[in-house]
Amino acid sequence: MQYTRADFPEGFLFAAATSAYQIEGHSFGGAGRTHWDDFAATPGNVVRAENGAIACDHYHRFEEDLDLMAAMGLDAYRFSTSWARVMPDGRGAPNQQGLDFYDRLVDAMLERNLKPMATLYHWELPSALADLGGWRNPDLPKWFGDYTRIIMDRIGDRMFSVAPINEPWCVGWLSHFLGHHAPGLRDIRATAHAMHHVLCAHGRAVEVLRDLNVQNVGAVCNFEYAHPASDSQADHDAAMQYDGYYNRFFLGGLFKGAYPDAVMEGLEPHMPKGWQDDFPLIGQKLDWLGLNYYSCKRIAATDGAWPAHKEVEGPLPKTQMGWEIYPEGLRHFLTWVDEHYTKGLPLYVTENGMANPDTPDKPDTARIDYLDQHLGAARHAIADGVPLKGYTFWSLMDNYEWALGYEKRFGLIHVDFDTLERTPKASYHALARALKA
Repeated sequence: MQYTRADFPEGFLFAAATSAYQIEGHSFGGAGRTHWDDFAATPGNVVRAENGAIACDHYHRFEEDLDLMAAMGLDAYRFSTSWARVMPDGRGAPNQQGLDFYDRLVDAMLERNLKPMATLYHWELPSALADLGGWRNPDLPKWFGDYTRIIMDRIGDRMFSVAPINEPWCVGWLSHFLGHHAPGLRDIRATAHAMHHVLCAHGRAVEVLRDLNVQNVGAVCNFEYAHPASDSQADHDAAMQYDGYYNRFFLGGLFKGAYPDAVMEGLEPHMPKGWQDDFPLIGQKLDWLGLNYYSCKRIAATDGAWPAHKEVEGPLPKTQMGWEIYPEGLRHFLTWVDEHYTKGLPLYVTENGMANPDTPDKPDTARIDYLDQHLGAARHAIADGVPLKGYTFWSLMDNYEWALGYEKRFGLIHVDFDTLERTPKASYHALARALKA
């Protein structure tokens, strides 16, 4: 790799990320059923109807996986806790096996000098709560607060950082408007409620974390750079609309106490009653913001219903996901977020990486190039004065890629999903050399 640890400021943290349902194996340890199990069991939703029942069996193999992280030279591990593992029905009595597992996991991180960076929700809503309307239900923020208290009362004293919810755009829009993720809805009213309630749940969790005296509390949003598909004003407006509900809606709630006007033109008729009164809850003071970034999109106007646009294929090289490789977007968002929203608050790249059809005998040089380019973009942002404090690679290992099953490989470590054997890839070794240089 072109860049090494020495190219970044002293104390800069390098981490790898995973999420609970994607790696742990949800059929173990008393975990409850999730809406992802239900979504995957519905024909046509997930490639080969695959689910996270076994995944990478991290539940039994976490010591091996943490050893690989430590050997790579990482400073931190961004992991998530599963609501349904901690509270199988989403409410009521906790599952002691689940609490014990996360207790062991955190202690094992600390034994290897890996800083624990926790996320409380990475999309695995307990089915019992989905039955009650899931993110459409105005009581969900309260239930999420109760879950936050139970898990963080157990492990919160050992956290380096905590974020309540990963990628609220995916929880709200991708899952309730586009229908690509569980619960698989295509309903604008459900979308408006989910997008607002996920931010209310974030705010309630922050209140609980502060009450527990958990340190270093932040939020994690995902970002995509929206290019107009042409020079036309219509395409420019369409790209701004996309940017509005993807990038500015959640930042607006968190940091400005308002949602973008252009987005509310479409969503306001469908918003939950009294939504304007929730911004003090949503806008709890944060200690940092995490940015997940992968790609850009080309947006063209259409004559259809709001938001009246479509995605078109772009000209840049693409990953296995078909996503264009556009590292300039990462530099843009780091500088733009700092200037317009966070104003000096510490920032972290909390996910960045690519899917690549690699095998143990086929070096993933494309991933090395991708990460090198994006690390370069991060360095430029730091030179621009952005207070970027860390960089997290997605993902530590190949895993369950949601609706795409086990087909797309984002890992620095190859996983044979028949034998569950782990094999570090060329990118793993390249990063290990760079981090130890």
